[in-house]
Amino acid sequence: MRLLHLIPSVDLRGGGPIEGVRRLHDSLAAQGHEGELVSLDDPSASFVRDFPGKVTALGPSASSYHYNARLVPWLKAHAPRFDAVIVNGLWQYPGFGTWRALHRSATPYFVYTHGMLDPWFKRQYPLKHAKKWAYWPWGEYRVLRDAAAVIFTCEEERLLARQSFWLYRAREVVGSYGTAAPPRDAERLSKAFFTAYPALAGKRILLFLGRIHEKKGPDLLVDAFAAIAAQHPDLQLVMAGPGDASLTAELQSRAASRGIADRISWTGMLEGDLKWGAFYACDAFCLPSHQENFGIAVAEALACGRPVLISNKVNIWREIEADGAGLVEDDTPAGTAALLARWVAASPAQLADMQKAATACFEHRFQMEHVARKLVEIVGQHAPTHALPTIS
Repeated sequence: MRLLHLIPSVDLRGGGPIEGVRRLHDSLAAQGHEGELVSLDDPSASFVRDFPGKVTALGPSASSYHYNARLVPWLKAHAPRFDAVIVNGLWQYPGFGTWRALHRSATPYFVYTHGMLDPWFKRQYPLKHAKKWAYWPWGEYRVLRDAAAVIFTCEEERLLARQSFWLYRAREVVGSYGTAAPPRDAERLSKAFFTAYPALAGKRILLFLGRIHEKKGPDLLVDAFAAIAAQHPDLQLVMAGPGDASLTAELQSRAASRGIADRISWTGMLEGDLKWGAFYACDAFCLPSHQENFGIAVAEALACGRPVLISNKVNIWREIEADGAGLVEDDTPAGTAALLARWVAASPAQLADMQKAATACFEHRFQMEHVARKLVEIVGQHAPTHALPTIS
């Protein structure tokens, strides 16, 4: 099968779905399915040149909406080479451009919303939601309505998506999502991490890895950590990821005011061996997010056998709780405090059980190989049969 993956940007520093798209593309290729990526980046950007895989960058594009007049003609000319087009995300031009180019064509397109219809955004940003309503009827509503299928990564995401706009119509299917298995030389990778951050050697590490953004609850984590830090002097919080400089400075000031500035390490974005080394070096991963469609980093932590401490606004929380692969609480100050308190109170036997359950949870639910097979199955079931001449 030949699939074209469409995404606004392949820049990993921007967060969002690109990490998952890259892993999915690799897994599809390993299973014999050909694929390419189209982005609306500037083709001269270093992250485009360095991307591992074929990327056609049609930019530079205008504004954060990524409007680009080259997209529709390119799709009309090249989409017939593919069995299906996979659109990743909403609220930017790639989706609407795909609709313009393909909604009356023989090439089907599918949409991953990646949690972008979660009603949390409506509650948190009412003015932005009002602007989205002005765009919705002639934009995203039609994109979803005319897609061969709209793919949700879990049942929770599908149910939440219905709550944002009363004008809503889609052929809903629940697929899966995840990540590729990590490198398994844990000892080498954790050693590389401690070599880079020697002050962390011998510490019990609680890891946050992701964009430092208000929706991920970093303020909740800093405050909850402050409540237990004095009683657990061997514990160190590692905040790893890019983010808004002003928010990071505010969080650092918050930590200083609570007397724990030296108990939090700010590493910036970690990639490659250092990222995997951080997962293997930590004792648990924590994400008290207010909204998280899936959380690739959650799956990566599970893949490394690390328990995950998450809020019940991470949409895969039910699976984590059912498998005993971590702990779940509300995305509130009290909930996050309880999350850390439960973890530090757990016995060595309980922690060992969670580690085993984390590995099993990843292998059973979130391996990207399963996700790739499920996507191929969905395309085969929902695309017009005449549009699939190359299915293998």
